[in-house]
Formats: sequence, structure tokens, C-alpha cells
Amino acid sequence: MRRVTKLAAVVLSGSLGIATLAACGSTSDSSSTTSPSGSAGAGAAGGGVKVGMAYDIGGRGDQSFNDSAARGLDQAKQQLGVATKELSAGANETPADKTQRLKDLAEAGYSPIIAIGFSYADAVKTVAKEHPNTKFAIVDSVVDAPNVTSLVFTEEQSSYLAGVAAAAKSKTHKIGFIGGVNVPLINKFEAGFTAGVKATDPSATVTPQYLSQPPDFKGFTSPDLGKAAAQGMLDKGVDVVYAAAGSSGNGAIEAVAAKKAWAIGVDSDQYKQDALAKSKDAILTSAIKNVDVAVFDFIKSVKDGSAKTGTVTFDLKSGGVGYSKTNTAALDAATVAKIEKAKQDIIDGKVTPPTTVKQ
Repeated sequence: MRRVTKLAAVVLSGSLGIATLAACGSTSDSSSTTSPSGSAGAGAAGGGVKVGMAYDIGGRGDQSFNDSAARGLDQAKQQLGVATKELSAGANETPADKTQRLKDLAEAGYSPIIAIGFSYADAVKTVAKEHPNTKFAIVDSVVDAPNVTSLVFTEEQSSYLAGVAAAAKSKTHKIGFIGGVNVPLINKFEAGFTAGVKATDPSATVTPQYLSQPPDFKGFTSPDLGKAAAQGMLDKGVDVVYAAAGSSGNGAIEAVAAKKAWAIGVDSDQYKQDALAKSKDAILTSAIKNVDVAVFDFIKSVKDGSAKTGTVTFDLKSGGVGYSKTNTAALDAATVAKIEKAKQDIIDGKVTPPTTVKQ
């Protein structure tokens, strides 16, 4: 059995930037050091570490999952002095495109290479076998290979807390869940969220809706679809909507704000995001997933010469997932007390949120 490590999380900050778009996706190169000759070095201050980052669809600037990973990479550049190259998935690309992206990074000498998203699983498995001396990591999937580290999260736990918040604030007892794509990972969000709602208010109903079905992944990058789904729910009396849908969730939040209902963000604290500034008062909380912590910690372990291996799990107990309390005007003391009790019950093992949706 492979070793599972649980890491304590720290709050990391990093600047966000928008990568230059190209037809095949986006690409960014950077180095925070300079070689003696005056040319750009390959992270000399970071012990020669060159980090390759392969983002999922939406890339840096998606205000969600990919941006969380980007914060961890930015932190590594600032604190560890590593050199980086960033590549992003393009719309409607094939699995072969993902494989080629990782091959390009490996052949250019980048190690570690970090793949952001479960959709890279097959590509990582293939390229890691072809490049056994290169270190790889993948977020949100488990790839069993000696040179691959799997960085996974207990999304069902943070979503359970979001469900408690939703049930505590709903007046109609009608709550909505919007999933970007109907895949097992997003099912974890729905399962945990529904369980949290039901544990807090057994009379409440949760209406789920997925924006697309695999292999169509537009549900993660279509704010218009998110907005339409949320509007449909609001028209039926739903007064709290949780969207685990990448940038599509932005559209859902905007629709909810227009109706003066409650929205719940995902992955990052969406109350703080500039793109949602006009809608932030409607964001009750966000189910936090600290991808930045996972990315930074893994890069640091490589730089320190003790690369994390196997499956590394970031959970509620370690601080790898959680919820935001930024909107103090929305999260009253009674609601926070309910969420905190649920949080402690999960940490103590009294409550185990489900990871699959009941059919």
C-alpha cells in the first residue's frame, strides 16, 4: 500500500496574472533568477529546480480551481526562486494534446511537472513511464507510479460544511446544486453538500443540475450555462445555490445576486475575487480547497531534496479544505456555530460525509 501523508496547511498568498493566449492554449515562462552571464537562469536560487505547470481548461485567470494552483506556483517563485513554465489546456482538445503538453515539458527538462486536474490522469501515467527520472504530480486524481505524487482533497468535507450553511440560511427549504460536469469528482461535492443540508434541515430539498456530460467539459467554462441553470432554480423557489462548476459558477453567482438570494462559492474564497465584486454580498461562504497549499508544499519538498511521494491527502483536519468566513454580514453567529460544530464532528470522526451520490 502506498503511503498516505496528511499535511498541515498554511494560508498562502500570491499574485494572479493572465497568461497570454495562443491557439493551442496559453503559455507562460518565467525565472526569478539571473545566471552569471546575465541571461535568464533556470531557477539557480531554487537549486536549479524548473517547475512545469499544466493547467486544466480555463487556465490561469479562471477565478477558481486553476487560479488556486497558480497561487501556489507564484508562492514557489517568490519564496523558493524556482523557474517555471506554464501551459494550459485548450478548448475541445483531445487526450493526445494533454499527453503532448506533458511530453513537451519533460523533454525541455522541467521536473517536477504538475498536472492540474483529473483529466490529466492518463497523460501523466503515459508520460511518467516514458520519463522515469522526471518527477510528476497530479491534482485531483491518483496515478500509481513511482515518480508520480497524487495530491487529493476531501471535497465532500468542505461541501458538507457548505450544506450546513445553506440549510441554516434558507427560508424556502429549497436549495440548489450546480455541477460543472457530471464526473465522480464533482459528485463528491454534491454528495457532501446534500448530506450537510439534510443533517441540518431534514425537510429541505436539494435540486442538482449538471451543465454537461463527459466527454463534453464545457460545463466548467461556460458562465452563461451557469447563469441559466441558477435562474431556472431561482424561478422554482430555490434561495441558496452552490455551484461547483469552475468559471461557469461565476454566472450562477451573478444570477443569484440579481435575485437577492444566497450563493456559495467553491475552491477559492470567491467573496474576495475582483470579477465578482458586484455580486459579493450574495456570496454566503465558499467551500475552500487549498490547491495552492498542495502545489507549494510539493514544489518545496522537491527543492529540499525530499520529494513527497505516493498519495498526499489534504483534509479538513489538516486544513487542506475548509470554508470562508469573509462575509461577516451574512454569516451570523448562530450559523457559524452550526458550521463549526459540524466541522469538529468531522474532525473527531463522529460524522463521515459521503463521497458518492445516492441514485
